[in-house]
Amino acid sequence: MNFPDDPLALGVYNFHFQKKNIPIKIHSQGFDVDEVMPSYFFRTENEMPQLERKALELCKGKVLDVGACVGCHSIVLQEKLIEVTALEKSRLCCEVLKDRGVKKVIQQDIYTYHGDKFDTILLLMNGAGIAGTPDGMDSFLAKLKELLTPGGQILMDSSDLIYLYMDEDGSARIDLNSEHYYGELVYQTEYQNKKGSEFPWLYIDPNLLALKAEQNGLTVEQAFQGEHYDYLVQLVLK
Repeated sequence: MNFPDDPLALGVYNFHFQKKNIPIKIHSQGFDVDEVMPSYFFRTENEMPQLERKALELCKGKVLDVGACVGCHSIVLQEKLIEVTALEKSRLCCEVLKDRGVKKVIQQDIYTYHGDKFDTILLLMNGAGIAGTPDGMDSFLAKLKELLTPGGQILMDSSDLIYLYMDEDGSARIDLNSEHYYGELVYQTEYQNKKGSEFPWLYIDPNLLALKAEQNGLTVEQAFQGEHYDYLVQLVLK
């Protein structure tokens, strides 16, 4: 999610080193501007939603925390004596990770990373979003498979945005002729009046994710269902 020194990275960096909890604004066409406080990225295990706590419970063996940001998940795993590598492409976030005591930090993008293989690859906070588009999910899963040990697992969450298109009777109004999948968004972050570059972000429904996983040689098990169309899946190499 973070390109080098992006507004989100600058926000969490300033919170960690200067205690400045200034909102990070999230822009997306067709939606009101949202805000997230940098402090949210520093939540403890007790402060995490149930989905994240469930994912951490399922982690086993050597873990790769993809898009680790400032390491809230890596730190919990490390405290549980689980070997975890924090993979994060933002330079500023990596400085925070190291200062917070995360033992193994790699500054790199998941698509260019080549290194160890892992028993668990962890992708939280809508980890599926990194794929960008439904078509992008194929290359994303192929890359993740390269980094798995035999029998390894991918723990990934997302949300189904179908609820945004639902009528009162429960039916959904979706333009089937649209060239874009309804879960494709384009985001732009802003911090202290500095805007970053736009980037694609995917919210994928569980049926489409299961289809993509099966097509890419992964078995699918839904590990958790949230109360508002959010879910966690466990993908395992066949």
